[in-house]
Amino acid sequence: MQHAVLTVTDMTGTQVLRAEADDEGLVRSAEPLPSGPYTVIATAVGYAPAASTAMVTASGRADLGTLVLARQGGVELPPPGAWTIDPMHSTIAASAQHLGMTSVHGRFTEFGGRVEIAQDPEKSRVEAVIRAASIDTGNEMRDQHLRSADFLNVEEYPELTYRSTGIVPAGPDRWTVEGELAMHGVVREVGLDLSYLGTGPDPWGGVRASFRATAELRRSDFAMNYNQVVAAGIAAIGTTLKVELDIQAVQGESLPFG
Repeated sequence: MQHAVLTVTDMTGTQVLRAEADDEGLVRSAEPLPSGPYTVIATAVGYAPAASTAMVTASGRADLGTLVLARQGGVELPPPGAWTIDPMHSTIAASAQHLGMTSVHGRFTEFGGRVEIAQDPEKSRVEAVIRAASIDTGNEMRDQHLRSADFLNVEEYPELTYRSTGIVPAGPDRWTVEGELAMHGVVREVGLDLSYLGTGPDPWGGVRASFRATAELRRSDFAMNYNQVVAAGIAAIGTTLKVELDIQAVQGESLPFG
């Protein structure tokens, strides 16, 4: 584990060695330890400390066994590295109020992206690209209007993109993802309330991680000001959009199927 710190104390509690893991996650030290019993403590930012007793032999060797550092709060995050978003098993959805009473729900059906899990979770990154014309609300006439210049203007702006700029912890299994959303020719900072739902194997021999995220957008922030006012001054379409993301990501640089 990169940047973990290994501390060694003798049986009186006196520190005799302290070393930080290098970029390969290895701890090296040229300081010899006299034979005898020691306590070895491993620490890392965001993890609960782990300790073990080791006996240094006359030859200068010691067997620590396996030290496992659990995430603070008991949440075991996905292994570091690249993860590819699986659009077949993910959903990017949005809803807006209609006539101030009910909500109209829609989703984008064509998108992709990747998540880069860092050893330090706060340095992780995410990016996604969404095909604007793939909006689907279950009504073709409404969808064509949403694709027009009144809303997404897919002819001029065929893609929506999101790129994270930072991740801030908000609980044991929750984070705020800070990032930039480009939509309708406008780039705005948008925060995602992110929950991590777990990791497990899939039927194709891979490993998957699951996340859920929500956000709220104002249409006016992205220069989508179209509206129609009906009787009693009620706007036909709400000014805000609620966005809900259910994401499955596959470990690695590609998906297990075409």
